[in-house]
Amino acid sequence: MSQVKPEAIWQHDKVLPYILTSLKDKISEITAVEKIMVFGSRGRVPLEKWSELEGKDWDVLVQAKCKLKNAGVLVDKNYHLDLLVLDKERSDDFCLNHTVIEIFPDNKLEALTKKQKHDGYTGD
Repeated sequence: MSQVKPEAIWQHDKVLPYILTSLKDKISEITAVEKIMVFGSRGRVPLEKWSELEGKDWDVLVQAKCKLKNAGVLVDKNYHLDLLVLDKERSDDFCLNHTVIEIFPDNKLEALTKKQKHDGYTGD
């Protein structure tokens, strides 16, 4: 179970842009990024209940051309996320046993966010 770290950056409006830009770019310098997914609490808990995850880390899986060991060193220390970078075969195996939400290249979370805004949910 992940610890709550209120001093770390965990808010989705700050973490998602970081994952999809800076972190993706850092990984792309080493190996091609094919997919980015979230799992763990954020993969299981419906988006409308993410406020319950305040201060909790993000579990991020990047499917890349090759596996990167110690990928966590690529994460800015201010962001509260755990990072796995796996090749397609290992990523597919991982996804069989975990609930994941793809955020790159097909941002399923963006579709959920738009639907919830349309339905009146604002994230507060």
